[in-house]
Amino acid sequence: MSGHSKWATIKHKKGKTDARRGKLFSKLSRAITVAAREGGPDPGMNIALANAVEKAKGESMPKDNIERAIQRGSGGGEGEQYESIVYEGYGPAGVAIIVEVLTDNRNRSAAEVRNIFSKHGGSLAQPGAVAWVFERRGSIVVDAAKFTEDDVMTAAIDAGAEDVQQDGDQFEVLTEPTDLAAVRDALAAAGIAFDSAELTMVPKNTVKLEEGDARKTMKIMDALEDSDDVQEVYANFDIPDEILEALAG
Repeated sequence: MSGHSKWATIKHKKGKTDARRGKLFSKLSRAITVAAREGGPDPGMNIALANAVEKAKGESMPKDNIERAIQRGSGGGEGEQYESIVYEGYGPAGVAIIVEVLTDNRNRSAAEVRNIFSKHGGSLAQPGAVAWVFERRGSIVVDAAKFTEDDVMTAAIDAGAEDVQQDGDQFEVLTEPTDLAAVRDALAAAGIAFDSAELTMVPKNTVKLEEGDARKTMKIMDALEDSDDVQEVYANFDIPDEILEALAG
């Protein structure tokens, strides 16, 4: 499991009581609305919407909020019109970073993302400069203290998962993007609960960071994720568990 995947799991657990919860729900709602507007309001026929809804459920977003977001998206051209933009850049120690944005103001978002990179010792890069470092994958994280590797492996691989990796107290099930829903449902049917199930960007290689660069990297990650327009941030850092958890705290 990459350092970024571990960081995502720590954030998920921390987010249950975090003060940023309202902002998180706003971002999740925006993603659901855009997915419904672009692909229709039926999650069964719209994989992007299904993934957005499942992510919202994973973050304990209320059902009413999810339904309202779908209704906004299926209402036609009403409300703000968002566009998706991807920025690429480098963080401290050459960490590759991808930033996914949903915005109603391209100029505002570009200026804010550029400022965050500059302020925290990073730099924006040209499109394609770091995208090659990552692959789009489905990722399902399971608590290894509650389930055995055989249980997880059997249910996941039979449903089409590519791999199951263990790192400490977690299993990460990796799938092709189109197989995420099937594998997620198979795990649930087998009685295997999971901490998160989402589409992500998995790095092909990682940059191992010592505490100083790790601290700087976490600052730029936090600043980007705190931006209203930013939906997702992916990076290829690898930070030892004890340092990562200390910084998350």
